[in-house]
Amino acid sequence: MKKILLLIIITMSITTSAQQILSPEALWKLGRVSAIGISKDGKSIVYKVATPSLEENKSNSKFYTIPVTGGNAVEIQENDTKDLVVDKNISPDGKYILSSQEVKTENVLGKDFYPELDKSEAQIYDGLDYRHWDTWNNGTHNHVFYAINKGSKATPIDIMKGEPFDSPQKPFGGDEDYIWSPNSKSIIYVCKKKFGTAYAISTNTDLYEFDIETKTTKNLTENNPGYDTNPAFSPSGDLTWLQMKRDGYEADKNDIIVRWKGEANINLTASWDGSVESFKWSPDGNKIYFIAAFDGTLQLFEIDLKNITIRAGIAANIKQLTNDDFDIRAIVDLSGDNIIVSRTDMNHADEIYSYNLKKKTWLQLTKTNDETYSKLALPKFERRYVTTTDGKKMLVWVILPPNFEKTKKYPTLLYCQGGPQSPLTQFYSFRWNFSLMASQGYVVVAPNRRGMYGHGQAWNEQISKDWGGQVMDDYLSAIDDVSKESYVDKSRLGCIGASYGGYSVYYLAGIHNNRFKTFISHDGVFNTQSMFGTTEEVFFNNWDFGGAYWEKDNLAAQKAYNQFNPINFVDKWNTPILIIQGGKDYRVCIGQAQEAFQAAQLRGIKSRFLYFPEENHWVLKPQNGMVWQREFYKWLKETL
Repeated sequence: MKKILLLIIITMSITTSAQQILSPEALWKLGRVSAIGISKDGKSIVYKVATPSLEENKSNSKFYTIPVTGGNAVEIQENDTKDLVVDKNISPDGKYILSSQEVKTENVLGKDFYPELDKSEAQIYDGLDYRHWDTWNNGTHNHVFYAINKGSKATPIDIMKGEPFDSPQKPFGGDEDYIWSPNSKSIIYVCKKKFGTAYAISTNTDLYEFDIETKTTKNLTENNPGYDTNPAFSPSGDLTWLQMKRDGYEADKNDIIVRWKGEANINLTASWDGSVESFKWSPDGNKIYFIAAFDGTLQLFEIDLKNITIRAGIAANIKQLTNDDFDIRAIVDLSGDNIIVSRTDMNHADEIYSYNLKKKTWLQLTKTNDETYSKLALPKFERRYVTTTDGKKMLVWVILPPNFEKTKKYPTLLYCQGGPQSPLTQFYSFRWNFSLMASQGYVVVAPNRRGMYGHGQAWNEQISKDWGGQVMDDYLSAIDDVSKESYVDKSRLGCIGASYGGYSVYYLAGIHNNRFKTFISHDGVFNTQSMFGTTEEVFFNNWDFGGAYWEKDNLAAQKAYNQFNPINFVDKWNTPILIIQGGKDYRVCIGQAQEAFQAAQLRGIKSRFLYFPEENHWVLKPQNGMVWQREFYKWLKETL
């Protein structure tokens, strides 16, 4: 018996020692899987795998098919994907095809006004929206075009001719922003038809219908002042879309609206306390499937329309279909009793799965990164519920290092999520990667503080106009609670975050009462006043700060620009801080990082400025991403 036991111990020791841990280099070698769709015959999934190349400083893509029932993937050429998958941009009758392209619609460049001065680099603006996300406005806008399909040399027709507006929307819109009507007689597209300053202070996108025969355009959602996005038609021809009610509030409740029988608009999720990410109709038109945040995850839900008569005031039947510690990132399509989705968790990048709606069983279809993961000792993530200072229950994700031993003490990081209204779920980032952090020997504490979807709309909305209030107590409640564990080294606590998370770092640096030994802030808001004066989406600050800093009688605004402004607590700073900034980040501009770094340096605080001139709010280029990772962990080793 002793010999057998000894053999087991030796075997376990060899297995453990043979396992590797996730490194930044290994992370950046992982394939990034994205589904293109189901093949026309319904038998295969068509998908893409993008793999970053550090040597080339770009990502290279390969394309594959795999049976919907599972099996071996077969590589195909990119051009083959167009023939395999139904092209939504081709009209249902096959006569026309949709596309989009940039069109010059306004003069803003010096040489536009003075052609003889063609070497001038001047730019002239009479309103805001002079830059957006990471690009300056050069007078061009995205427009939707249609043309005769297959072989015609006819010039594509611009359905927005002369309009200084964008469809697809900038910066992230794609061909999901325009669709054909079922009868092929009109085009539905998403657009915010506002210009200059009016554009910068509003979220009022609408759905427009362009009639091909009459060449006229009609606003279909004129009565709704907030976002109208993601148009789709049901199998029976009912227009459906996502809608937010309030203008200027980008994190409002996102509801599914259906224009039932072409008449009344019915809000299918009005009485449901959540916000919809995306949706898809079943082929028979009896159900709608959608994704939404729930208790720190993204899950799949169902609206059953079969046995109810839809009319105003009648709520749809909504049921949650999945519930486990993973994120469903996208609905690809339906195949018989199966719904095809992309799925991830904190230890695994996206892969494509099939979920059987009747049997409630999962089948992993793509296994792009399985071989890599099989060689790794992976961290363990745990749910923890912490009581907040106002008596609420808050979910806190705790990520433990591989081969975790409770008797050891570990340096611990408080992670502050951005947004500020965004879910903290089972996401897998290639920068803020919890699995990588834990694999480097850190315990990670990630609280679902106020402002996060998935815990009811009231929880989500509480952060607006209260950036430095209850949410800061939430952060401190989380780290204080986890720090009670014997495995947490309370003398080695760090605090990290980006965007609003970066603001949180700056703010906590002035109020943490020596809890933390180091800070890392990426593209964070340091000065709420100068943030208001430089950000390109003014509607965001108007809503979350409550107004402008010069509105002296506006109590909410004055609190945001004074009481909740990190610059007013710099005199309390006494802790090393790494400050990271993208040069083309026009959401949280470079001045925020410069002000913070200058303050730290002049106060004699150990600090470092990591600057990426060509990156925006995110670090996207592989080599820059690797520098980011190496400097991130180098700083933690130096200071923690």
